[in-house]
Amino acid sequence: EVQLVESGGGLVQPGGSLRLSCAASGFIFSNYYMSWVRQAPGKGLEWVSSISLSGQNTFYTESVKGRFTISRDNAKNTLYLQLNNLQPEDTAMYYCTKGRPESRDPQVIAGLPRGQGTHVTVSS
Repeated sequence: EVQLVESGGGLVQPGGSLRLSCAASGFIFSNYYMSWVRQAPGKGLEWVSSISLSGQNTFYTESVKGRFTISRDNAKNTLYLQLNNLQPEDTAMYYCTKGRPESRDPQVIAGLPRGQGTHVTVSS
């Protein structure tokens, strides 16, 4: 059974930083792309970032490029997302997903296995 457990969210002021973690189990972690997606209040799921099997290749949605960094530790079966220079529009529930979405359609994203999420609130 695939299990994904996110942690690290919280309340932070604009310009602040957080590091999200996702502990994975129930599958061979190093055999899969992994991704982060988010859902802002009242909006659909949005793809944020993906990382290749080895971690060599990373991909980001335009709005987070240069501010967020995705990484993985295959020895620990853990996915990370470093969030820097956070802005109020980054406020959302953040989920890690097994695999990467074929498109940015929220319904397609919703089809990927994901955890329970960790909430990020950016507010002064």
